[in-house]
Parts: sequence; C-alpha cells; structure tokens
Amino acid sequence: MYSILVVDDEEKIRTVIRKYAEFEGYGITEASNGIEAIELCRTGDFNLVILDIMMPELDGFTVCKKIREIREIPIIMLSARGEEYDKIHGFELGIDDYVVKPFSPKELMMRVKVVISRNQNKLGKSDSHDVFEAEGLNIDFTSRIVKVNGEKVELTPKEYDLLFYMVINRGIALSREKLINEVWGYDYYGDDRTLDTHIKLLRSSLKEYRKFLVTLRGVGYRFET
Repeated sequence: MYSILVVDDEEKIRTVIRKYAEFEGYGITEASNGIEAIELCRTGDFNLVILDIMMPELDGFTVCKKIREIREIPIIMLSARGEEYDKIHGFELGIDDYVVKPFSPKELMMRVKVVISRNQNKLGKSDSHDVFEAEGLNIDFTSRIVKVNGEKVELTPKEYDLLFYMVINRGIALSREKLINEVWGYDYYGDDRTLDTHIKLLRSSLKEYRKFLVTLRGVGYRFET
C-alpha cells in the first residue's frame, strides 16, 4: 500500500482527500500545519506528500524546502491561487505537480496515481554510465549531475528528466506533445504551460548554454549544439 501525507490546515479539505484516497487503496496520514508535516517526514516513510501553500506558521514553500532537505519525496502542491509566480516558485523547489483549489478529488487522485507511478518507475531504472559534454556544459546521466563551466547546477527532479530526455534526443525536433508524454507521462492531466515553465527554468540554470535549447515555433523544442 502506498502511503500519502496530506498537509492542509483545513480539516474539510483533508477529510475529502482522505475519503477519495482511501477508496483508491492509499494509506493516509494527516498534518494540520507545516511543522507537524516536517516532523512526520523525519520519522515516517511516505510515497507522496499533498501540500497546501497557504498555511499558518510555515507556508507550503518553506515546508517543501525543509522536506527536500530530509529526503526526496514526490510533492503535489495545492493552492487557492493559480498565479504563475506560485507555480514557477513551486517547480523551482522541485514539486512534481500543482493543483489549484477548488479541485476535483477524482482528478487529484489521477494526478496522485501518475506521480507515484512515475517515481516508482524512475527508482526501478538503472542507467549505464554516460556523460555528455558540449563546450562548458557537462552532463553525467548516471550521477544526475549537471555542470556549467565546471560549477555544479542544482536542478529539480523534473528539470533533470526534461534536460536528459532532450539531450539524449539531441538534434531531433520534439513536439510539445511528445515532450509532455515522455517526461510527464501519457496520462498527465496538466497543460503544456508546465512544459514552457520548465524550459524557462532550465534556460536560466544553463546560463550561456541556454542557446542549446532551441524553440521551434508552432512545434516544440530541440536540443542543438
């Protein structure tokens, strides 16, 4: 049974999520604030965290940072606001998905299923050692280390996945649909603006080597050196 930690200061929200999650066969642990959530992550073993942004004491962004310091757990962030800044900041911190309130519990469960499945598949893969280099950009696929001019660049898990896929398929025109299907999964329920956000973040991290991420208007993107 997969275990999910639900973090929200609204009991009604936690109750709805518990009802639908338990129906799907997930084990649920609840936390009403960020401090409690961080302590639970220190001692518990969770397959996924559903985390609200707007909470007293510690907001969801701060909690996400603290959880990431403890262990690598997939996170779906909830927010009553759908502002682009919140989404970008969340993805910068390494969240796996973003859901705006009010949300459909059924859709949330589908997103939960996709994120958990994707993470389990990633854990089960064993890649052969391989390194890609172009000018001052160095990518070690096995160690998941990216260096720009000799300095290590910290990327979110999804940024790593997107960059690695594009580099492996370098020189090939990749449609937006293809990238979303291959990196987020065929059953991804988000929109393609998530892809654009991650490309924007990647370009910022790669600095002058952002030139390798070529936009193909009306089609998608291509990694080209």
